[in-house]
Amino acid sequence: MSRNVLEVKDLCKTYVVNKRQNNVLKNVNFSVEEGEMIAIMGPSGSGKSTLLYTVSGMDNMTAGEVNFCGKDISKLKAKELADVRLNEMGFIFQQMYMLKNLNILDNIILPARQSKANKLSNAEKTEYGKKLMKKLGIIDIAENDINEVSGGQLQRACICRSMINNPKLIFADEPTGALNRTSSDEVMTELGKLNKEGTTIMLVTHDAKVAAKCSRVMYIVDGNIKGEYKLGKLEKNSDIRSRERGLNGWLIEQGW
Repeated sequence: MSRNVLEVKDLCKTYVVNKRQNNVLKNVNFSVEEGEMIAIMGPSGSGKSTLLYTVSGMDNMTAGEVNFCGKDISKLKAKELADVRLNEMGFIFQQMYMLKNLNILDNIILPARQSKANKLSNAEKTEYGKKLMKKLGIIDIAENDINEVSGGQLQRACICRSMINNPKLIFADEPTGALNRTSSDEVMTELGKLNKEGTTIMLVTHDAKVAAKCSRVMYIVDGNIKGEYKLGKLEKNSDIRSRERGLNGWLIEQGW
């Protein structure tokens, strides 16, 4: 029986700019089941990235509750929250942030070396990093500097880094936004494989082709979730086009 990895209740996020309140998120409610791959879509400025940052603890909430694997992250101290992000969450961003003074492999295993909860030896952490790189087809760039690889390779390295501490949930903010279509398809194929193996993924995207590979799509407008579209698990690649057509029709109904 599936359980919820993430439960969000009456979540609000307000910024104050020039003494004026900007209510970016307004009483948002949803949950993410273990093993789901969920996409958040919406027009620019709708609050989709703010939602991802707030429920992952990268940004503070104004009100509400975010329950992650039994922990209300609004009640955690800064150090406790940092430990949760390091040990139980994985992150992938549109901009592929990596340290320039480290090669690709060392960037991937860095979170494992920083984690006190990861009990593997340094040698075992390195071997696990190599195993992830082999899995994603990039082991041949392990010793390369970050400026010696393509964008698609670098984003797959970021996926490896997000997996290094075996997270319970991966958060991805426009993971294909800086990539061409071929690299985007490659990255989504790898995320799809991880999801089939049981990794829970929550991603923000503006790309319906990307969202069609997810099991569920939430549409957010002006800080409110306007609706959701259930696609189910992607079983066969031949189903992608029909999923895209159905999703695009629904998005048009939502005002996309």
